[in-house]
Amino acid sequence: MKAITLRRYGGLDALTLEEVPDPTPTEGEALVAIEAAAVNHLDLDLRDGSSRLPLELPHILGLEGAGRVRSLPDDYDGPLGVGDRVLIIEDLPCGTCARCRAGRGNLCEQGEWTGVGRQGTYAELIAVPCAGLLPLPEQRSAAEWATVQGTFGTAWHMLVSRGNVRPDEWVLVNAVGSGIGSAALQVASLAGAKVIATAGSAAKLERARELGASATVDYSRESIGEMVTEVTAGAGVDLVFEHVGGQVFVDSLAAIRVGGRMVTCGAHGGEQVDLDVIELFRAERQIIGSMSTTVDEVRHVVAMVGAGRLDPVIDRELPLAEAAEAHRILADRQAYGKVVLVVDAPSKT
Repeated sequence: MKAITLRRYGGLDALTLEEVPDPTPTEGEALVAIEAAAVNHLDLDLRDGSSRLPLELPHILGLEGAGRVRSLPDDYDGPLGVGDRVLIIEDLPCGTCARCRAGRGNLCEQGEWTGVGRQGTYAELIAVPCAGLLPLPEQRSAAEWATVQGTFGTAWHMLVSRGNVRPDEWVLVNAVGSGIGSAALQVASLAGAKVIATAGSAAKLERARELGASATVDYSRESIGEMVTEVTAGAGVDLVFEHVGGQVFVDSLAAIRVGGRMVTCGAHGGEQVDLDVIELFRAERQIIGSMSTTVDEVRHVVAMVGAGRLDPVIDRELPLAEAAEAHRILADRQAYGKVVLVVDAPSKT
């Protein structure tokens, strides 16, 4: 099969399209022909070695994907059939540890992480545990489905499960042009909240207004705090959806009302920030960490997308061979929504 392989950490040239052996499913695994693989910023960090997650090289990147079942175990008696379109669960928990039993499978340390501990979706074929496949409706494209868990799953976990978003609250959504940012705008709006969206370009903010943002801030030239003060009549926002880090994190924290909260899942703009602890506790503000999403949340957002209540935002689709270009687009922040690699089905012979 064809796959994008990573044989060394490095820049864009570390990604190479190669012919590699087809994966051989082990006990309990299905073989899936990948139709589409979503590209995530974590893929870039894994590629250059900055993710703090060790890889066994050579490695195939790709956290997310959708495709069709090519084969199933002989003793399989579940709901899937050969030819069914499926979503590949990115982070499959063990199901038996204390965290899994407590409903926090996204924090399972014994789980299997596609594209990190397991080979990823930048390939024509992938072997996946049957328990890690979710049946998909046919009414949307594979490219749309490939984006759902990393965007809507993450946004749902952050805003609803962790952030406890409520109707009529003011929610600040940072980097709204990203995949999870555009998803967060929709999830917050669906919850009845009012969104102030931030981004670094006028074009992205115009798109955010078209998708329902009540107000926008260009943080490359405007003050987040001043705009939030103006829009909320001095009160501040109730909740911040944060995944940028650096100065955006600091400015957003100062824009939270007394008793408000921030939920954060990323820090590509800076992992270390100055924090005034006195101001934090005197105003009873909360900083809430958020990691990935749970399998139940993925099922929920898949159902929401299937029902038309959430709508995937795709910037562009590229062929598998252009994985390096996809990484460049994300690194240069040229996308609004997701960049997706479209994979041609390999021959069955």
